[in-house]
Amino acid sequence: MKRFYLIIFFTVVFTSLTKGQTPAEFFNRGIQKSKTNDFKGALGDFSQVISMSPDNPQAYYNRGLCKAFMEDYPGAILDYDKAISLKSDYYDALLARGDSRDKREEYPSAISDLNKAVEMDATDSRAYLKRGMIRSKLQYYQAAIQDFNNVIELEPENAQAFYARGICRTKLGDYESALKDFTQVVQKNDRLAHVFKSRAATFAKLNNPRAAVDDYTRAITLDAEDVTSYSQRGFARYQVFDYAGALTDFEKALSLDPQNPAAFYGRGLVKTRTGASRESIDDLTKAIEIDSPLEVKATYAGPITKNVLDNLRAAIVENSRLLELTNERAEAYYVRGVSKSRTGDGKAAMADLSKAIELNPLFSEAYFSRALVRSAANDQVGAIQDCSNAIRFNARYAEAYYMRGLIRYSQGDEASGCQDLTKAVELGYKVAVAAQKQYCK
Repeated sequence: MKRFYLIIFFTVVFTSLTKGQTPAEFFNRGIQKSKTNDFKGALGDFSQVISMSPDNPQAYYNRGLCKAFMEDYPGAILDYDKAISLKSDYYDALLARGDSRDKREEYPSAISDLNKAVEMDATDSRAYLKRGMIRSKLQYYQAAIQDFNNVIELEPENAQAFYARGICRTKLGDYESALKDFTQVVQKNDRLAHVFKSRAATFAKLNNPRAAVDDYTRAITLDAEDVTSYSQRGFARYQVFDYAGALTDFEKALSLDPQNPAAFYGRGLVKTRTGASRESIDDLTKAIEIDSPLEVKATYAGPITKNVLDNLRAAIVENSRLLELTNERAEAYYVRGVSKSRTGDGKAAMADLSKAIELNPLFSEAYFSRALVRSAANDQVGAIQDCSNAIRFNARYAEAYYMRGLIRYSQGDEASGCQDLTKAVELGYKVAVAAQKQYCK
């Protein structure tokens, strides 16, 4: 997702120094230098004000902004701390401190600042927008969507909020709603390549490859060096049997990034389809052998931290039962997957449980066990989906309600989390009682 920046305003009020004109002159000069991006010079002027009048919160706040623009976030936070200590209801300082804490990946503290800002002024969209961005990074997509809803209610023309909400909805698999959000952004501004790219990917998820081709083409027109747009347009063209166009796209992607595994894979697919089987093997082998960097997922030290979630998950006791071996052998894969999970081989366990589900798509126990493996690997979104499938095929699956409730609560969706925990208790799952009492006041 393209990074969005919180709009921070320099305070141009200087109320506490009405008598001494020299400090006021330093202050005003600092404001003027800030407006011309001379943050180093402005910082010096605000420091002069502070040395002459150390109890002026606006001077600390504006000096903090200068430090933040110079990427000295620890120094900026110290100045915001001082400004807030001098003026407890300093709304802009809370916003700015939350932004700097976000830059330092101090997410719990950043969210705390933004929570306070929302309590102080529920009509300002800036705090909602910034909090939503942080929650989105932390994969608390439902909570982030609620923040973006608030922004849109306050500012119906805020394209950033529509785009960010669309991204969250795609993460949750709500592609129809995401498509509407991206279309709203396009109608407001049709010069944003990343928006067309996101909408194209959504069209692809909705099995509309022709529309995906059109949007990737518009994205490429706006950004002709974007490798992903070429490779993904290649896959969309492959879906509509335009093999020549797909091959051209994959080769263009490889010219821009000679180590792009997706492009090697796509070109291998096209070569296989067009009869160049020997050449396709080389491309597919390269696609397998090229290392892809793993995405680093942020964790949030909220009411249920990752460590707490790990401990709660480890304490889950499922009602085991002997499964009759059917002709599909799904049960054998399931049992072997559970055994591998218990030995700590999560990757092998995932493969066996997924095979069990492939053979028996109604296998609720396999979905639940895979949810446990995914949660342990910090794929909380996938774990929620698997718990939901387990419940879908077994409406009285108390352990799945319990697990889904814990994850939802840890992601900031406290209402849904508590609803699931309560359901687990109602179904007689005794392990859920303590969690419900602790987290659902």
